[in-house]
Formats: sequence, C-alpha cells, structure tokens
Amino acid sequence: MQDLTKVVDLVTKSNWLLLVLAGLVALMTTSTAVYLGVIAGGLIVAVNFHLLKRTINNNICPEAVSEKGRSLVGHVLVKYYIRFVISSILIFLLISNHIVHPLGLLAGLSVVVASVFLVTLLVVTRLYFKEAV
Repeated sequence: MQDLTKVVDLVTKSNWLLLVLAGLVALMTTSTAVYLGVIAGGLIVAVNFHLLKRTINNNICPEAVSEKGRSLVGHVLVKYYIRFVISSILIFLLISNHIVHPLGLLAGLSVVVASVFLVTLLVVTRLYFKEAV
C-alpha cells in the first residue's frame, strides 16, 4: 500500500509540474486565449485529481471502514459526480463565453493523462532495471 501511495503522490506532484511547464510553453508560444485554456484546463483536472485523492484517503481508512451503515462507495461516488458536474459547468462557461480556446483547454485537461503516463513509464523503467541488476 505504501508503494501505491508513493506513486499517487508522484502523480500529484507531476501534475503540478506539467501544468507549470505547459503554461510556460503556452505563454511563450501561443495567444492569450490558448494560454488561458491550458492554465484553466490544467487547474481543473489537477484540483479534481487532488480532491479525488483526498476523498479516497479519507474514506478508505480503518475508522471510516469500521463505521456501520455507511456506504463508502456511495460517498466517494457522490463527491465524484459533484466534482464532475462543477467541472462540466466550468468548462461550458469558459468555452461558451469565449474566455479560452477549446484546443488550449483540451491541452490543459490532458495534464493528468500525461502525468499518469510519465509516472507509469518511470515506475516500469525502475522495475525493469531493478530486475536486470
């Protein structure tokens, strides 16, 4: 379980790092609408990922599991869907009011996917070279 916690923490840290890097690249190379899209999309998914991690950590602890009559899965899913609806409304408002460029927003929303991919690549590489030695 500790290894999984370390991986999730690494994904969380890399989310913020990739967001800053993507934002800097967008700031230097694209228009304001695209830059704002990258930052807004990255913030939406990074905050969502952080809140999901916190929700799971708070609800899958021994104290919460031992409570009687409490549906852990239901509690986590309700919070997940609330975040999903809020994110959807934010994305709709950002695009419909022409605050951000949709492609920039899509790039920003891809931050967590890229982060998970990079951390997975890192973990697999470490495991492979650990066995080779």
